[in-house]
Amino acid sequence: MNKFQLVSIRRFFITLMIFSCLQVNGQSFAHFIFRLNSLPESQRQAVADSFMNSGNSFPYTENDTLVNFVYNASAQSVAMAGDATGWNPNKNLMHISGCNFWYYSTSYESDARLDYKLIINGSNWILDPNNSYTCSGGFGPNSELRMPGYNVPPEISYYPEIPHGSLSDTSFYSTNLGNSRLVRIYLPPGYPTGSEAYPVILFHDGLEYISLCQANNILDYLIANHLITPVIAVFVPPVDRTSEYAGSKIDNFSDFITQELMPSIDTKYKTSTDPSKRAMVGASNGGNIALYIGMKHPEIFGKIAAVSSNIQTTISSAFSTGPKLNLSIYLDIGKYDIASLIPMAYNFRDILQANGYAYQFREWSEGHSWGNWKGHLRFPLEQFFPFTSGLNSMPQNPGFRLEQNRPNPFRGHTVIPFYAPSGSKVLLTLMDAAGHLLETIYEGTPGNTIKMVTFTNNYYKPGNYLCTLQSGSARTSMVVTICE
Repeated sequence: MNKFQLVSIRRFFITLMIFSCLQVNGQSFAHFIFRLNSLPESQRQAVADSFMNSGNSFPYTENDTLVNFVYNASAQSVAMAGDATGWNPNKNLMHISGCNFWYYSTSYESDARLDYKLIINGSNWILDPNNSYTCSGGFGPNSELRMPGYNVPPEISYYPEIPHGSLSDTSFYSTNLGNSRLVRIYLPPGYPTGSEAYPVILFHDGLEYISLCQANNILDYLIANHLITPVIAVFVPPVDRTSEYAGSKIDNFSDFITQELMPSIDTKYKTSTDPSKRAMVGASNGGNIALYIGMKHPEIFGKIAAVSSNIQTTISSAFSTGPKLNLSIYLDIGKYDIASLIPMAYNFRDILQANGYAYQFREWSEGHSWGNWKGHLRFPLEQFFPFTSGLNSMPQNPGFRLEQNRPNPFRGHTVIPFYAPSGSKVLLTLMDAAGHLLETIYEGTPGNTIKMVTFTNNYYKPGNYLCTLQSGSARTSMVVTICE
C-alpha cells in the first residue's frame, strides 16, 4: 500500500468518525467535542479541520435553539460579543488542547437574529471567518447569526422588475437650530397621480434608514405588492443627534420639523396635511424624538412609530397623566435590546393600554441593530398606511380582508381566513417574493362572509411568500412564511 492510499484511508476514517459524531441523539456537536477530546492530541487538528471543511454552516445550529460558535485558528484567547451580551466580550470560547479549535455553545430562540463579532487575543474584533452572513450597522458590518426559524424578510431586497420610486436631495437650513442638513425625499412610483394628496412619513436618522435599512426598497416592495398605499417619505438626518433627539435642543429640533421643514415639504409636494395621514418613525433616540413631536404636535403628525426606543420620563408622564392625544402608536423592542430600554418599552405599552390608545406592540428575538429595524419596518408601515383604492379613501371594503394565516411560519399545512361579501367572486393566490404567480389557492364564490382555506405546501422551499386576495378591483396581501 503506497503513501497516497494510506492518506486516503486516513481521511476516509476521519470523515466517517465526524459523520458518526454528528448523528447521535440530537447531541451531535457535544458528542463531536467528546470524541475530539478523546483522541490523541496529534490527531485532533486533522479531525477539527475535516469538521470545518465538511460542508456545515457556521455558527453550527442544532435542534432549532442550540447554537455553537466555533473558531479554528491559532490564538491565545477567543471570545464572542454581540447583541446577546450587550456587546460585552464576556463569552469565552473553550479551547481544545493540542489543536487550534475553539467553541462556545448556548441557546437562543428558534427565530432569533443577532449581530456578533469574535474577539481574538483580547483586542482584535473580527467578523466570524466561517460565517458568510453579515449585517451593516452604524459602526460597520457585524457577523449575523440566523437561527433556523428566522426567515429573511423579502421586502428588504431590491427587485429590478417592480416599479421604483425616486430619491432626491435638498440642503435645508434651519433658523431654529442655526445649521444646515441634507434632506432626502422619496416619491413613490408614478408620482404624481391624480389630484389627491399623498400620505407622508418622516424618518429620523433618515440617511441611515436608507443606507442601513433599505427603507426605499421596502417602500417600493410594499407599494408594488399592494401592502401599503403609495406614500411620500422624508428622510431627515440629525446634526447634533443626542441634543436634538433627547437633550437641550429637543424643542428647537421639534420647531424645525413642524414650523420649517414640513411647511416647505407641503408647499413643494402633494402631501396630505391630515394628521391621520402623516407619520414619523425613529429608532432608539430617534424613537424618543418621534414620540416627543407627536406628543407636542398631534395636529401635525397623527401616527408615531418608536422602535427600540428611548422614552424619556417627560414623554411617559405626559401620556400617562395628560389628556388622551389623537395618536396611533407602533412600539417594539428586542429581547436582546439595550437593557435599559426594555422596561421603558413595556412601561410605555402599559400606559398606552391603560389610557385607551390605538397601538401595536411587538417584541422580537433580536437586538439593538439596523438588522432588526429593517426586518420589521413593514409592520408600522402596514399599520399606518393600509392599501386603499384611492389615496384618501378608506380601505376598499370593510367586509373584504385577508387575515394572517395560522400557523405562521408553517411547514406542511396552514389555514388562511378571509372575509368577503357574500356572493362576491374571490381569487386567492400565492406569489414569490418578486410577485411572480406560483399557485391559485382558491377561486370561487364563498357562500358566506367568512371563509377558511387550508393550504398544503407540497412544492415550495422554506422562505417568505406573498398571499394575495382579490375580488374585482379590491386587493390585499400578506406575507406567509414556509419553514424547514
